[in-house]
Amino acid sequence: MELAYYSDYAVRLVNTEEPVRGKDILTSIEAVRDLFGGNQSAARRATEADVTRFRSVRARLRAVFEAADSGDETLAVDLLNSLLLEFPVSPQISGHDFRDDDGRPLWHMHLADHPSNATAGYAAIAAMGLAFHLTEYGVDRLGLCEAPPCRNAYLDTSTNRSRRYCSDRCATRANVAAYRARKRLEAARPDLTGKTGLAADSAQPSRASGER
Repeated sequence: MELAYYSDYAVRLVNTEEPVRGKDILTSIEAVRDLFGGNQSAARRATEADVTRFRSVRARLRAVFEAADSGDETLAVDLLNSLLLEFPVSPQISGHDFRDDDGRPLWHMHLADHPSNATAGYAAIAAMGLAFHLTEYGVDRLGLCEAPPCRNAYLDTSTNRSRRYCSDRCATRANVAAYRARKRLEAARPDLTGKTGLAADSAQPSRASGER
């Protein structure tokens, strides 16, 4: 399993809540278990108590993204380090599930967690994955969607560090909103007569009434 995969754990958890919209899907054991994806053995460890614990970790992970998004690199790193200290993992070399054409294991790094509960295991993987992403690509690659009111977290993997939205849907919505704003501005801009937009046009005599 590639280490970059683990950073998705952090994004997945943070985006279970949309604070501006007042939406939160992390309200049950089932929602907690869904976050583990295919890792069903880890998901089965979840209990009712993990719902509250997951929400607490979510708030701390969002704080990392918020600090990074605001340009406060030191704070983002400090917040992430506190999670790494509280939820440690053990890197291990693994070859399970991956074989080359000759049937030999494709060795890769794997993060083995030793959790006391489902939240601890998930938080350890999410924090370590985010730490790998941050150190590999930079703090500015952790972002929050700029399409209001979304503010979902995302990881920028673009070649020119140009990502600003969490999804194509938000990018499209933002572009449409910007286009409409430009059109409103153009309509309100005064022309040479000192009148504005459509008001200036309506003040001009029509061809029919001006001709005799």
